[in-house]
Amino acid sequence: MASPLDPGIDRAAFVEFLLRMGDSTLILGHRLSEWCGHAPALEEDIALANTALDLIGQTQLWLGLAAEVEGRGRSADDLAYLRDAHEFRNALLAERPNGDFGQTLMRQFLFDAWHVPQLGALARSRDPRVAEIAAKAVKEATYHLERSSDLVIRLGDGSDESHRRMQKALDDLWPYAGELFLSDGVDAAMDAAGVAPLPESLREPWQAEVGGVLAEATLQPPAGTFAHKGGRTGRHSEHLGYLLAEMQFLQRAYPGATW
Repeated sequence: MASPLDPGIDRAAFVEFLLRMGDSTLILGHRLSEWCGHAPALEEDIALANTALDLIGQTQLWLGLAAEVEGRGRSADDLAYLRDAHEFRNALLAERPNGDFGQTLMRQFLFDAWHVPQLGALARSRDPRVAEIAAKAVKEATYHLERSSDLVIRLGDGSDESHRRMQKALDDLWPYAGELFLSDGVDAAMDAAGVAPLPESLREPWQAEVGGVLAEATLQPPAGTFAHKGGRTGRHSEHLGYLLAEMQFLQRAYPGATW
């Protein structure tokens, strides 16, 4: 039986927030799954696949709660596979192409450094369902951050070639990280209701984590403050449509099919 919605929480804003969380982990998890069988070493192949599985597992919880709160009879699968690109609310960073291994690792690190403090704050959410999901997910995300940080340091402070590739990945991805700290009316409503923190409150811990790792990796963040791309409207880029075409093909080709 579904838990009643706290009357102090705006339903539409709550659903939007849950979609942002679930869509980001879904899209990033799918991106990582594209490495399966293609990573540069067997150990990394398995590690990336496991990270992808963790993120997809979190997606099921976030989108499942979104469907419950929405109350329209949809499921987590419906939200994942039967929405079009313009309906997705993922962070643009999550959908950036894999590129080379360095690009994938840097994307993961920048996301992980945000994900851990975000989940840590959500574990103290006024909504017990959000707190429960976050308390479970933060354990996985903490491991993800430890691993991605270690690899960024090893490759950044490695050979000339690995350093060059990691610096290029940082330069390419840095602008997209800014979107993680943008706030809008949905964020304000969630903060006022005690459900989630304002995104800008996570900027300082993110910068502290990222700055320390980049210094150890001998990598230089681009000059000036990072910009943002997309914003809260028109969030998806041209890459998302192609990604969804692959991810949603089976469900759309065989609607309602079961195994």
